[in-house]
Amino acid sequence: MKELYEYDEEYRDSIATVDAQGKRIWIYPKKPKGKFFNARKIVSVTLLTILFAGPFIKINGQPFLMMNIFERKFVILGTVFWPQDFFIFALGLITFFVFIILFTVVFGRVWCGWACPQTLFMEMVFRRIEYWIEGDANQQRKLAKMPWNGEKIKKRLLKHSIFVVIAVLIGHTAMAYLIGIEKVQEIVSQPPTENLAGFFGLIAFSAVFYGVFAYLREQACIAICPYGRLQGVLLVRDSMAVMYDWIRGEPRGKMKKSEVQADKGDCIDCKLCVHVCPTGIDIRNGTQLECVNCTACIDACDDVMTKIDKPTGLIRIASHSSIADGKKKIFTPRVAGYTGVLIVLISLLTIFVSSRSDIQATILRTPGMLYQKVENDQIQNVYSIQLINKTVEDMNVHLRLIDHESGVIEVVGGNEIKLLSSGKADAVFTVRLPESEMEGNKNSITVGIFQGDVLIDKMKTNFLGPIRFK
Repeated sequence: MKELYEYDEEYRDSIATVDAQGKRIWIYPKKPKGKFFNARKIVSVTLLTILFAGPFIKINGQPFLMMNIFERKFVILGTVFWPQDFFIFALGLITFFVFIILFTVVFGRVWCGWACPQTLFMEMVFRRIEYWIEGDANQQRKLAKMPWNGEKIKKRLLKHSIFVVIAVLIGHTAMAYLIGIEKVQEIVSQPPTENLAGFFGLIAFSAVFYGVFAYLREQACIAICPYGRLQGVLLVRDSMAVMYDWIRGEPRGKMKKSEVQADKGDCIDCKLCVHVCPTGIDIRNGTQLECVNCTACIDACDDVMTKIDKPTGLIRIASHSSIADGKKKIFTPRVAGYTGVLIVLISLLTIFVSSRSDIQATILRTPGMLYQKVENDQIQNVYSIQLINKTVEDMNVHLRLIDHESGVIEVVGGNEIKLLSSGKADAVFTVRLPESEMEGNKNSITVGIFQGDVLIDKMKTNFLGPIRFK
């Protein structure tokens, strides 16, 4: 086995998109092609279709997904979650993050290159438009250095006009996931003065997305995204990632087709893996923070290996251990630990969601009031109740005492409380109990919330009475 080749380590002191003076180096990646890129195109089309169709998909009359932070209303797969369900929502987020951690420990940063919206739009939409209008990497560099003339103005104006249109479309879609597609359609169809907040919100969203994809670009992955920073502490020797086989490839050297040179590795130092990288790194230096596992370098390298009659896979999806030691091991103790935690979290989440009641009720005794003595030696307490309908259907509910058959509940304004779909209602009610059934000045009672004869939820509260002296 060859010893690990010693190469220049200076790359660790800088990033590929910033020069020695701290100025940005604009990246012009070569147009990728190959089997991995074809697979990414299929995945991208599928995910982008789901993304744009999402706001229009309804489940039981509710959006497929909506995160309305303004009204504190969250809809996931047609199920409405309110602030009262925050613990379920928080548990769901924790479960999601643990899954991301587990996924990264096993498969590296594959999410970034294959499923992240930033990469999907940047590489599969905006860069495709650039290739179509400005040409491949060399033509783009020439255009950038060209003085402003008719050709450059025409191409830049066309490109950025299309960028603006797509950014507006993305901005409106993102807003639809926040406030709902119906609200977005209402804002768009009305004059801006009718809803200034919504209008400026759409403008801000569109401007942000245009800035990200037209100018910020790969910097969002390199300098802003916290997930990329986490990669350094999540990846281990057994994590799968885009890897260069340094044992097979080093030492590098120019090579002609069918040439056999025992003193050289398979890497011919063509640098095509660098030229196609959307973040400008050299994957031969090892796993780096900027790498998003897009696999463009694999396609480029495999194409070169085929041309010089060498086996493909010099750059491939592998772990450091599988290359260095020839051992491929995925289910490590760390993976087992994360898997166990994930199973526990999923189990808890399933239990909480399945046992979640259709109504959220809050009962409080009326402040400043004690008990009242009424006719027939009965004691009366006054309460207020707030009911939140978590379903998408209107409901009529009534209250009933569960643990005191002789007790009476009367709701002010009528015994039935009407709850609109995803709405809330407030009511005041009284509870009367015979004094003979009371065990002291503080008694526990259970109020049941019924729809017809079906018990939906029940709440315990205190019932106050006179103090008894022995």
